[in-house]
Amino acid sequence: MQEARRGTRSRETFQYTLFRWAEELDALSRTQDLLGCYEQALELFPDDEVICNSMGEHLFRMGFRDEAAGYFHKAVKLNPDFNDAKENFYRVANWLVERWHFIMLNDTKRNTIYNAAIQNAVCLGSKSVLDIGAGTGILSMFAKKAGAHSVYACELSKTMYELACDVVAANKMEAGIKLLHMKSFDIEIPKHIPERVSLVVTETVDAGLFGEGIVESLIHAWEHLLLQPKTRGENGNCEKYGKVIPASAVIFGMAVECAEIRRHHRVGTKDVAGICLPANVKFQSPACSSVDTEETVEPYTTEKMSRVPGGYLALTECFEIMTVDFNNLQELKSLAKKKPDKIGIPVVKEGILDAVVVWFVLQLDDEHSLSTSPSEETCWEQAIYPVHDLADYWIKPGDHVMMEVSCQDCYLRIQNISVFGSECEVDAGKNFTKDKDLLSLGSEAELCSALANLQTSKPDAVEQTCILESTEIALLNNNLYHEGFKMAMRKVLSSLAPEKLCQAMDTHCQNNEMSCGSRENVSEESIPEPFYVLDVSEGFSILPIIAGTLGQVKPYSSVEKDQHRITLDLISEANHFPKETLEFWLRHVEDESAVLQRPKSDKLWSIIILDVIEPSGLIQQEIMEKAAISRCLLQSGGKIFPQYVLMFGLLVESQTLVEESAVQGTERTLGLNIAPFINQFQVPIRVFLDLSSLSCVPLSKPVELLRLDLMTPYLNTSNREVKVHICKSGQVTAIPFWYHMYLDDEIRLDTSSEASHWKQAAVVLDNPIQVEMGEELVLNVQHHKSNVSITVKQ
Repeated sequence: MQEARRGTRSRETFQYTLFRWAEELDALSRTQDLLGCYEQALELFPDDEVICNSMGEHLFRMGFRDEAAGYFHKAVKLNPDFNDAKENFYRVANWLVERWHFIMLNDTKRNTIYNAAIQNAVCLGSKSVLDIGAGTGILSMFAKKAGAHSVYACELSKTMYELACDVVAANKMEAGIKLLHMKSFDIEIPKHIPERVSLVVTETVDAGLFGEGIVESLIHAWEHLLLQPKTRGENGNCEKYGKVIPASAVIFGMAVECAEIRRHHRVGTKDVAGICLPANVKFQSPACSSVDTEETVEPYTTEKMSRVPGGYLALTECFEIMTVDFNNLQELKSLAKKKPDKIGIPVVKEGILDAVVVWFVLQLDDEHSLSTSPSEETCWEQAIYPVHDLADYWIKPGDHVMMEVSCQDCYLRIQNISVFGSECEVDAGKNFTKDKDLLSLGSEAELCSALANLQTSKPDAVEQTCILESTEIALLNNNLYHEGFKMAMRKVLSSLAPEKLCQAMDTHCQNNEMSCGSRENVSEESIPEPFYVLDVSEGFSILPIIAGTLGQVKPYSSVEKDQHRITLDLISEANHFPKETLEFWLRHVEDESAVLQRPKSDKLWSIIILDVIEPSGLIQQEIMEKAAISRCLLQSGGKIFPQYVLMFGLLVESQTLVEESAVQGTERTLGLNIAPFINQFQVPIRVFLDLSSLSCVPLSKPVELLRLDLMTPYLNTSNREVKVHICKSGQVTAIPFWYHMYLDDEIRLDTSSEASHWKQAAVVLDNPIQVEMGEELVLNVQHHKSNVSITVKQ
């Protein structure tokens, strides 16, 4: 017994020493030494979940997310009750096994059609098969079951490769399928496979078709790994020739009006809580800006249009964008070199042009195809190309939506979207317009355009493009959020200076101008001490500028990106802020990991703004620790915003959430035993949900689950039971939740509101619970650090 205690103490001492030394090495940026220390520590204590978790945290901070997720997963396996590791693992599980694996494996239609096409090919003689991007190995197993003699499967992800090995062995096919942990580009003959294969199967396609690199991998496969294709009209055994499943694809598009896409990709206001957004600042989402940046960024975002909040309106008929033959090497090679095609599409309904929605039909062979259309019941999302930079987004029948289409940098690109009015000469009988058509604007339109340029152009104006995440654009469009903060900040500042109400910034500026002649006679002592306001929100925020309009305030922003700082400076200038009113806090902080400290050695903050909820719908990591530090840095009467947060939830029946969280038995995967292995990586919490469009049946009314008080911590409880009254009979499969953030007792922000930039999240139960109307269900709600666990008390 004493020896066990001594062993525990010595291990704890070792852990403490390791972690302190790791902090020192991290501070000195000695990354290799830090990782070396952990590797040696894990050689001594390979089953120490605390060291595994700590190693994962360091790797995650360094940007090695896959590796970090592996260590978190190992820590959870070593100790399933280790909350720190569980919280870390849940947050990064999407990188370990992406959520779409579950959705696709549950798509019986997709599995059945792929299986039928592979069976056809093998029966016709394609007996040697290479599965590129194997994932769980399902397509390889279809090929083996169909009678293929030799099956090879390559998978780059270490986690997915190991998972596929387990799955193939469990289905007793390990002798017939050779798994390779590598890219297909690195496969060599005869080193890895003995000879060229007669069939390549792959589903390395994303919502925009090309984004997973299918074109590049198939060019390489045709040149190095596949037998030569059968020429047209040639007869003979298919075993002597090469072919690809899918054989081809047709890409379609449609112009739409969609308010939800608009608010996430276009700033639709020029005034945010009294702050003017100047014309020389242009906000763009990454999907809009990727054409002009040097980085290879996905030029689209994705949405399941059948579930988009508020729905959408089709403004054009669906139109064909391009076709691609995956069995034609020359066509694949020419894709990236082709000049953009110009397409003109007639408008059939009037509305606001917000985006071009894209999907495709994957022709697996002559008989079998899969469509990712928004009108199909499918596991697929659609690719969304937001429209930006138009003088007028309103379109009507008679107009044509013009665009340029190409395949560059592995991506389908739809660029230079514009509108030609009915008065312009557009050949509606042809899809492809000519360059001269683009110059056929009437002289009146040209004159108006020239006049507009004369009126708006300022030679000395600094033009700034500011790239914001789509959630940041949605936040900028949320006026209620900014007005709420403005009112709450004004109330706090007024209470701190009862003898003088806070004055608006424009009055402050006018007073400055009027008194500038006599200012030289005013001593520094007579200038009142400002109120200090610190905004440590994540990402782009104009709250410090709003604070600066409320009187004698010194606002500090904690934005990190240079382009965000330049943009905030330009907004300050456009709103006539005296220079240096707004400051960037990180320039004053030596250690960026210790953002929360005094504004000056002898001063305290009047207001500290914290980001409590992530856009995903989860509570921010370490928020209660940040709140504890913040309370120590407030002047008497100062406040943290929000002051407290109430978490709400309700019981629902939702088959959608169940299927997106775990593979449902062997029936969905056509009898193959995959579920127990991939479901090891299921996460009980689904994030980035839209409750307004989620397919579900509410079985209770919303109830308060938890209170997080940032100003008065003794009101918090780490463990509580909540009774929920059942108002409809059914099966409880999930508990969606959201938050009310109270800036004070009267001003509240709802993270489930229509204008919210936040999404919602849900706990998905392992096993559904049958309930009857009138019953009560008791939920156990536990709060550990920033992790909330909700379980049903049986």
